[in-house]
Amino acid sequence: MTKRSASSQKDGREAAKGHQSLANGKLPDEDDGKVGLGKKVTLLRGISIIIGTIIGAGIFISPKGILKHSGSIGMSLVVWIACGVLSLFGALSYAELGTCIKKSGGHYTYIMEAFGPQVAFVRLWVDLIAIRPAAMAVISLAFGQYILEPLFMPCAIPPMAVKLATSIGITTVMYLNSMSVTWTARIQMILTFSKLAALGTIIVPGMYMLFKGETRNFENAFDLNNVNLAGMPLAFYSGMYAYAGWFYLNFVTEEVENPERTVPLAICISMAIVTSCYVLTNVAYYTVMTAEELLASEAVAVTFAERLMGNFSVAVPVFVALSCFGSMNGCLFALSRMFYVASREGQLPEVLSMVHVRRHTPLAAVLILYPMSILQLFVGDIYSLLNFMSFLRWLFIGVVVLGLIYMRWTKPDLPRPFKVPLFIPVIFCFTCFFMVFLSLYSDPVNTGIGFAISLTGIPAYYIFIYFDNRPKWLQRALDSFNRSLQIILEVVPAEL
Repeated sequence: MTKRSASSQKDGREAAKGHQSLANGKLPDEDDGKVGLGKKVTLLRGISIIIGTIIGAGIFISPKGILKHSGSIGMSLVVWIACGVLSLFGALSYAELGTCIKKSGGHYTYIMEAFGPQVAFVRLWVDLIAIRPAAMAVISLAFGQYILEPLFMPCAIPPMAVKLATSIGITTVMYLNSMSVTWTARIQMILTFSKLAALGTIIVPGMYMLFKGETRNFENAFDLNNVNLAGMPLAFYSGMYAYAGWFYLNFVTEEVENPERTVPLAICISMAIVTSCYVLTNVAYYTVMTAEELLASEAVAVTFAERLMGNFSVAVPVFVALSCFGSMNGCLFALSRMFYVASREGQLPEVLSMVHVRRHTPLAAVLILYPMSILQLFVGDIYSLLNFMSFLRWLFIGVVVLGLIYMRWTKPDLPRPFKVPLFIPVIFCFTCFFMVFLSLYSDPVNTGIGFAISLTGIPAYYIFIYFDNRPKWLQRALDSFNRSLQIILEVVPAEL
């Protein structure tokens, strides 16, 4: 750790504590003038965090990618179920980590504990310049697609119009999170109900059609002639993207009430609900659409609604867009916590540990993702972004779970209130790395880009973190930049 890092520990810790209090949706003056960490996440709230974060754009985008790469309706449903079970295995592994390492920060914190600051910085670096901007761009592109759908029906939406609407959506989310923590939390609750309503408008009529005998699309569902084994890793990437979000409870571990009991229970209940909803939603799709029709659709949920609901189908893309907007809002709200933890560890600038003097929002931590998200938005299509992001995400999640196995050997005496059988992290870790290595064959370009970006974290660590003896002119320039940014953004370290 650098001298700068050591000198900024105190301010970083204070800011991290301040942010954790802000995450409860309260301003400092609403908590008797004290900014501190509170155990506010109960079992029900933990379930709400997981389900509300998982259900976003994935269920409305990914059916197309999964069917395309798996080759048949039957195999696509198998992939959905398998991804649910695999996500449960990963979530249970994270539950053990969350109960034995009671710190917020998620992936970054666990890699730091298992493998040290160098590997943790590489993860942080990739998160900052690739994974998180790509994730925001993918969800936002879905928002742009669905919000414009009612205006252009039945014509095709110009790609530039989608990207412009997406840019407005990203800017709105950034502005909301920058202006008010309280309103961000309130709007998030409203948007969570929109997610459930959107799924309900698909599942209920779909099940009704199924019970009426609409099963012709399920005949020869497991036609092995169409199964594409080389594309299966990409099918899994699309499915795992739809389930992504089960790890966000670990970003708030320090706020969980009785984490030894709450974290595992919340994970098991949430994954059972989400997996059931996702499989039923896809079954509903196939009751009214053939595989060819689903692949030809640019907006699967809208096509489904047009077949069954007539004019009411205009409301479905609005629900879906609100669901995507809620996912954007929730992800951005949670991710700033990881940047606080990284700043507390001295691996990010001090300004990221500061809050706005009047609005009490982590302004710098919110805005840090904005330029990269906009850049990735205008580079590549939504499926290239999805595969590129999935490769990096699951590579490092596999590293996190490998760290769990490694710490079973290096730290056998570490208290583990919740301990999963060893085969669960082993299977999950093996599957993650198996998909990553197979992707070298299926999608070598995106995989190569991902590896190259990961490797840039190594020299970045030694340049920005490891070496203490920076030239004085460079250090003065960095300090001046940090102070100027602090003044421009009107942010200060949080106080107890």
